[in-house]
Amino acid sequence: MGVTGAPDVRPTLSAAESARNVRVSAAVSFVGFTGFTFVMPFLPLYIAELGVTDVGEVAMWTGLTLGATPAVTAISAPLWGRVGDRYGSKLLVLRSLGAFVLTKAAMAFVTAAWQLFALRALLGLFAGYGALTVSMAAESVPRHEMPRAIGFVQTGQRLGPALGPVLGGLLAPLVGLRRSFLIAALFYVAAIVLVAVAYREPRRRHASSAAVRVPLATVLRLEHFPLFLLVILGFMIVDRSFSPILPIYIEQSGVPAARVPIVTGLLFSVAAFSAAAGHHFAGRLIARWTTRRVIVRGALVAAVALVPFMQPSPIWLLVVATLVFGVVVGLAMTAAYAAGGALIPPEAHTTGFGFMTSASLVGLAVSPIAAGFVGARSLTAVFVVDFVIMLGMAVLVRRRLSAER
Repeated sequence: MGVTGAPDVRPTLSAAESARNVRVSAAVSFVGFTGFTFVMPFLPLYIAELGVTDVGEVAMWTGLTLGATPAVTAISAPLWGRVGDRYGSKLLVLRSLGAFVLTKAAMAFVTAAWQLFALRALLGLFAGYGALTVSMAAESVPRHEMPRAIGFVQTGQRLGPALGPVLGGLLAPLVGLRRSFLIAALFYVAAIVLVAVAYREPRRRHASSAAVRVPLATVLRLEHFPLFLLVILGFMIVDRSFSPILPIYIEQSGVPAARVPIVTGLLFSVAAFSAAAGHHFAGRLIARWTTRRVIVRGALVAAVALVPFMQPSPIWLLVVATLVFGVVVGLAMTAAYAAGGALIPPEAHTTGFGFMTSASLVGLAVSPIAAGFVGARSLTAVFVVDFVIMLGMAVLVRRRLSAER
């Protein structure tokens, strides 16, 4: 088995209730991530509508606004996880989704770019429902079913961003930019109703453990837990390094200018759906392979899939490489989350998932910036660096993790 660690404490839920909790967690993630990315296609246009006329300033405010929420959430996630371990994840998810309703709605009434940025930063203090929904699914099932539950929720988290920008791009011209934020807020209203009505908070058999406060440093000192944090960070950095440079890379590869948006969109869609497939099927693979084997082989295959991007290649080969890359990244990320979650004691369950989310968000915030700076000198260099990171990840995990894990 690829998932071992802290003693299993089965939740006091029936099999049907556990399955429903996992489905609800995945649905909430899907709806929430769809709403989160709903406004992304026209955000630069909205900032320009707020009075920013210089193209460079529009790009600056767009980058700051998009990065504000994940940057702040990366800091606050473990702290909210600590609260979740005391009062339950359901309450915190409702709090987080409620904050999204209020802030998304408020964004429809801003009059300056700095106000939009401030609301996104404020949202970061209360965000983190993505980590909490993973935590809710994981704590609703026995430990041996955790990879399947985590992978199912992560599938929803991948599919939401694949659908959100498409819906936003279609509806914004019809309802207007400002009203689009109100529509985005409605996604979170639906998610609140779903959690409140359909999710049942599991009660652990060792109820007294909830009163025990595990120091944050103790969670970070769990054997191999920092390694899994590094794996999550590394895969996220490589996975998100494509976004700032891919359109330019496609253009420089000889694709006619009129076709660049289509080809770029195709590659992003392939990456999203293939990663979702990797998350979805990870549970079955982890049941047969060790965590070490899944991550090491995933990193090696990802490195090979990056090779076509490091040299002139036909579009069909880039599509195939993106497909393979997305699948193995999904597999390895779910394996790291499941293995890390299996190490966390029940009394620090949500805190531990908060740390793993912070690692993911740091990669999400740092990767586009780093890729932009490296890509300004050489686009190919970005993929070379990604290749080296993947090889290094494979070597590190193979050396640090025993063959039995």
